[in-house]
This record gives sequence, C-alpha cells and structure tokens, in this order.
Amino acid sequence: MLRLPACRNLDVELKDNEPNRATKLMTMPGAGINVDKDNNDRRAADRFPIEREVRFKVLNRKNEDEAGSGRTINMSSNGVLFTTDQYLVPGRRLELSISWPAQLNSRINLKLVARGRVVRCEEGRAAIEIHQYEFRTQATGPQVVQN
Repeated sequence: MLRLPACRNLDVELKDNEPNRATKLMTMPGAGINVDKDNNDRRAADRFPIEREVRFKVLNRKNEDEAGSGRTINMSSNGVLFTTDQYLVPGRRLELSISWPAQLNSRINLKLVARGRVVRCEEGRAAIEIHQYEFRTQATGPQVVQN
C-alpha cells in the first residue's frame, strides 16, 4: 500500500492483472476511483481522473489577456488535461485556477493556481506542463453584515 504524502486518507493499492498492465485502486473515504496505468507509459507522474471547474488566462507581455474556462479531465503533479473551446498555442505560458475539492479547516474553500506551458491542444482539450503551483483561498462572494 502506497500512501501519497500530500493526500491524507488516500491510499493506492497496486495490482497486477495483465503482464504489461497494472491497475491502481485509489480509495478515499466513501469513494473509489480506478486508474489504469500502462507499464510502458513514460510519464513521470500518475494521472488521476479529477473533474473540477477550471479558469485560465494566457500569460503574455501584451495588455490583452486571453482567458477562458473549462473542466479538468485528469491531473498529475506534473500536468493538467482540461476542456476548452479555444485553441491554445503550444508553448504559450498559461495560468490555471482550479476549484479544489478539499477545504481549509473544513470551512474555507481552496483553489489550486498553477502556471506552466501548453504542451498540446486538440479537439476541445488542452494540456499544460506545470512549472509552479500554489494553493490559495477562494473568494466566496460578498458577505451580508447584519447590525
């Protein structure tokens, strides 16, 4: 059993079902996700099928910022694959803001803000290689104060 350090209560069990294929069973309290991993896959990090809302903006030197939104398809510690209705030029720098499913102190919403480069864009999907990331608190909108 492998415990991922960044994810408490998250265990990954490795099973060999086929000669060239291993199936990982990822378990969280109340949920299980199967992730198939091909042993010939050369990626440095495992991808997990996480679907979350994502907003992005193209980082360029011009004042005109391109921006858009979509949903993540899968994520790893090195990259994110997400949907988009825009063509994003490979090599361009991008900042993603992804709503995170966990909360800080069980009450404050978080978002993952990642910066990186577009590595591919095809058929309504784009992938970025993450160069840096951080977790930030997510704005919740205006608060009503009663006297």
